[in-house]
Amino acid sequence: MWSLERQATREGYRTIAGIDEAGRGPLAGPVVSAAVILPAGGDTAGIDDSKKLSPAKRDRLYDHIYRTATAVGIGIVDAVEIDRINILQAALRSMAIAVRNLRPQPHYLLIDGIFEIPCPLPQAAVAKGDSRSASIAAASIVAKVTRDRMMAVYHQYYPQYGFDRHKGYPTKAHKEAIRTHGCSPIHRRTFRGVAEHTAFG
Repeated sequence: MWSLERQATREGYRTIAGIDEAGRGPLAGPVVSAAVILPAGGDTAGIDDSKKLSPAKRDRLYDHIYRTATAVGIGIVDAVEIDRINILQAALRSMAIAVRNLRPQPHYLLIDGIFEIPCPLPQAAVAKGDSRSASIAAASIVAKVTRDRMMAVYHQYYPQYGFDRHKGYPTKAHKEAIRTHGCSPIHRRTFRGVAEHTAFG
């Protein structure tokens, strides 16, 4: 899990950040990205692609990452902006915001996926990076937990949708709630499953 970071270090980059996002697929809520700089040789036991971890383990690792990381940055793009610029551009923008929120700024970026982000720093897009890089995996955990906690708060405002359970993803229960109650202010109105119940339909 450290091979990509070591390669970047051999190329002369001293500080490497991993970047990942959570929330491209849901019908509601923001897309959230995290950028994480891990200390060289730090304890990464258990850190893995967030999708492979239970919620309880993600929460424990989230706390561990915040305690031990050199820096953590968060980037959030809301549903209104997602509808305006599309979800891919919103995800890339949230990643760039997360990088800008890092202190110190890194010298090199490892980005999960196949697209580079709108940021002037040297970077590499890494397919399936959350399974190949400790830094990206740490970012995937932070992004996922941050977004899940945001959706739990949104549930308190819009309990009829069940955001605490499905986190905005297109489950059968969520789609039925949209049909019954219409759209909330955090629904992505250009997405299939939502658009049919709005002026976009």
